[in-house]
Amino acid sequence: MTTAFFKKSLIAAAITLASTQTFAAAFQLNEHSASGLGRAFAGEAAIADNASVLARNPAAMTRFDKMAISVAGSYIHPSVDVDGKIAGAYDSSENNIAPDAFVPAAYFIQPINEQWAWGLAMFSNYGLSTEYSDNFSGGAVAGNTELMTINLNPNIAYRIDSQWSLGAGLNLVYAKAELNRRAGVLAPAVSQQLGTQVSPDTKLAHLKGDDWGWGWNLGAMYEVNEDHRFALTYRSQVDITFEGDYQGTSSRMQKVDGKLPLDLPAQAEFAGYHRLNPQFAVHYSVNWTDWSAFKELNATSDSCVSADGAGVCLYKPEEFKDSMRYAIGGTWYVNPSWEARVGLAYDNTPIEAEYRSLSIPDSDRVWYSAGATYHINPDMSVDFGMTYIDGKSVDVNEGLTGHDSQLRWKGTSHGDAFLAAAQFNMMF
Repeated sequence: MTTAFFKKSLIAAAITLASTQTFAAAFQLNEHSASGLGRAFAGEAAIADNASVLARNPAAMTRFDKMAISVAGSYIHPSVDVDGKIAGAYDSSENNIAPDAFVPAAYFIQPINEQWAWGLAMFSNYGLSTEYSDNFSGGAVAGNTELMTINLNPNIAYRIDSQWSLGAGLNLVYAKAELNRRAGVLAPAVSQQLGTQVSPDTKLAHLKGDDWGWGWNLGAMYEVNEDHRFALTYRSQVDITFEGDYQGTSSRMQKVDGKLPLDLPAQAEFAGYHRLNPQFAVHYSVNWTDWSAFKELNATSDSCVSADGAGVCLYKPEEFKDSMRYAIGGTWYVNPSWEARVGLAYDNTPIEAEYRSLSIPDSDRVWYSAGATYHINPDMSVDFGMTYIDGKSVDVNEGLTGHDSQLRWKGTSHGDAFLAAAQFNMMF
């Protein structure tokens, strides 16, 4: 066993993370609004029924003739279990490894004139948290992991004519990560390596850091008429370099400075909305995420000495693949006060089976969604949405001391989640 293993376990798990709390591809978040949640975010870039459309398409601001605000909060209640053994002998199972979470968002749109509008969005595209117990036998690769991001997104839009609108924005992203790993079943070997007795719950590695990054987004909307429209959007990659504290066996448990680059991948969406009659509309989205840009992890510190060389804390291939998400939904305009909606989505994982791990037991998943809007008056409304996400059961086969290790955790992981959201909208 090498000290390089502990750094690899720490940083790889810290950044590849687990999809269990977000229940989107890898560590991606979709929970931007209650109205969107109720339709499984189908047609989100084209519908523009409230200011939360800014999370998807800045061009849609040209459809607003009044100042508009939306404030939303989403509650995520996951249920994720892992069931397996280490080396075929040590039971290593854990229930409810993903804690509940609350995801807030806020949006503001201000028309300037009939052609121009500007707006500001605050939401998150990436984030999660997983928590294994302190004495989990696989604690060297699966402990406590957190990633939090906030996107401050100013936008501007221009209406070219009655059918075409374009929009653009900047993404100022703050990211913060923290991870802890413990000895688990490796405690005897660690005790021998360090020359001192450690227990399974001994903290072997700790990483904490943050950074700001920036990117850009573009959007276009084509309105065939008031009842039919299409949207195409793109949000660029945001490069983050976590700089902060590292502490682990390879630093002889001393706190040292370290850094780790992380690319938050680009995203694109094609969406459509069609109001078939005064009572009913259908809408759909196809989303693409550029996860294939995430090829490797390479963490460094002047104080690191590992099998990969001086100054290299981690070099770990990831080889993610691009992921797709498909969603379709319907809206029933019951009367001037009420709207009801449903949605169905299929979200596929970017993780190849051979790279699946306890820290990222990612799988394909299906969304079943429903929601409603109540119009208090023509300028004020509230949205409610809920979703059940059913994740596939997947096999996990991970080496505890490296990718090719003979000491392995083998088993299965299954996760599902219930999501609920509420939102307030107002125009002035």
